[in-house]
Amino acid sequence: MKKAYAVAEIQVTDAAGYANYIPLSTASLAQHGGTFLVRGGQRMQLEGGDDSHNEQWRTVVTEFPSLAQAQAWYDSVEYERAKGVRQANSIGRLFIVEGA
Repeated sequence: MKKAYAVAEIQVTDAAGYANYIPLSTASLAQHGGTFLVRGGQRMQLEGGDDSHNEQWRTVVTEFPSLAQAQAWYDSVEYERAKGVRQANSIGRLFIVEGA
């Protein structure tokens, strides 16, 4: 079975509000077999940088045992609350990709 990765590129618009997202997302990942591989950290924008995509963005990569488990996490009741907090306090995109 191929592993799957949830990849998020996030620009926080309200740091105080976004801080509430972190424990919610961490708990939801643990409940659905997800593991953080990258969570923030220094980001070097090498290509595609513009006024809306630059070094101010955070990158988060999580690993799941399968594409089905990653989708189940995203659709879960546990992540639903976290997702609302994230969307209210940041802009960005999130996608799931199956590993090789």
